[in-house]
Amino acid sequence: MATVAVVYHSGYGHTQRMAQAVAEGAGASGAVSLVAIDADGNVPADGWDTLAAADAIIFGSPTYMGNVSWQFKKFADASSRVWYAQGWRDKIAGGFTNSAGMNGDKGATLTTLFNLGMQHAMIWVSQGLMPSNTKAATRNDVNYLVSYGGAIASSPADASPMEMAPGDLETARLFGQRVAGIAAKVHG
Repeated sequence: MATVAVVYHSGYGHTQRMAQAVAEGAGASGAVSLVAIDADGNVPADGWDTLAAADAIIFGSPTYMGNVSWQFKKFADASSRVWYAQGWRDKIAGGFTNSAGMNGDKGATLTTLFNLGMQHAMIWVSQGLMPSNTKAATRNDVNYLVSYGGAIASSPADASPMEMAPGDLETARLFGQRVAGIAAKVHG
């Protein structure tokens, strides 16, 4: 069994719902902790200890203006203390994001999350799902938005978190399961 921490910022609840789906999937192969980055860009008092104890860390941020939220960036910058001591070296890593647009430059956000993991000498896990890109595919299919670098979701700007596409949430769940499974193999 692996220990997995899902650290994320959510401005409107959509990325939180995605984090919960990632955690649900990760729970199939390990113990999971959700670490929410608050509106001021801080993690809870025990958040850094939770991340230090984890075998895998899955990063999540909404895509705002083509990249991570400023709150997530503040967290990433604060992780430089961990970086200096190489505290996350060889931990398994992955990332996920949500934005209102079907594209919305989510790839740039995943790249930022990937770069954070690489700065920390972590081992990045890909999405590992085939795309739903045939004429028969529907919006509710798994990996409909087609990402290989991490889980992505699209939530219309006027939709509540409860209205998120089931396929996006299942994609997130499967991603969490994959990351935790790989962490169990590597650190188990």
